[in-house]
Amino acid sequence: MRLPLPLLLLLGAWAIPKGLGDRAQLTATAPQLDDEEKYSAHMPAHLRCDACRAVAYQMWQHLAKAEAKLHTPDSRGQRKLSELVYTDVLDRSCSQNWQDYGVREVNQVKRLTGPGLSKGTEPSISVMITGGPWPIRLSTTCWQYLGEFGEDQIYKVHQQGQGALEALLCGGRQGACLEEAPVIREEL
Repeated sequence: MRLPLPLLLLLGAWAIPKGLGDRAQLTATAPQLDDEEKYSAHMPAHLRCDACRAVAYQMWQHLAKAEAKLHTPDSRGQRKLSELVYTDVLDRSCSQNWQDYGVREVNQVKRLTGPGLSKGTEPSISVMITGGPWPIRLSTTCWQYLGEFGEDQIYKVHQQGQGALEALLCGGRQGACLEEAPVIREEL
């Protein structure tokens, strides 16, 4: 089977598990994507928490970088962006190319991977599929959160810290990162 998506081998193919004389070849296979993962315009339900966390991370990073460029802090020592600036920064965070993100399979579980998504121990070798529908899906997800919460609320919560922003976007009763988010598929 030939995948139309570019593949990225994350680590080398040789390791030395027992000693200098014994070399074992490591192997990795590309994630086997189902039709929804390949062709749907929307982020698959089982990847929505990862997508939300990636969006929260990117929004926070873009806002933090813009604040760091400010020369004068306010009376409380904080660097605050004007409404015009933070609106523009959040728009740019959603409009970026999202090329650093992709999907990989670890322990038979498909996960989005990229900046802000590292969680736990990483496998010694894995294959990540980037490009294709993932950048568009992440950008769409970002715009959805921006529309749902608004620039003002997102910036206000951003000032409370990265965890607070992720909690706003991904937590709550309808959040993408509920522990037991039901996956409901209706037959057409």
